[in-house]
Amino acid sequence: MSSTEISELRRTIGQLRQCVGALRARYGDVPAVQRLVNDIERIDIDAADFTTTPSAPVPRRAEDAEIVVIPDTPYDPQLWHGADDEGVGGYQR
Repeated sequence: MSSTEISELRRTIGQLRQCVGALRARYGDVPAVQRLVNDIERIDIDAADFTTTPSAPVPRRAEDAEIVVIPDTPYDPQLWHGADDEGVGGYQR
């Protein structure tokens, strides 16, 4: 992230902090306002990580990904013998 982007992010967080301060003045410390205050603190902590991170991580290349082939053939029915069907009401004996 460039220094311009970080500066813009810091400015926006400051504006958000002011807006939530106005909400706190109007509504008090109701749970919704407390959650917003907590969220802003977390955003601020995450934004600070960008200033300590030396550079953006290198994206993973497609050729480095392992390809797993899943066959289209049906599974052996004995594999599921006695297993519950979730959402269907369970195993009927």
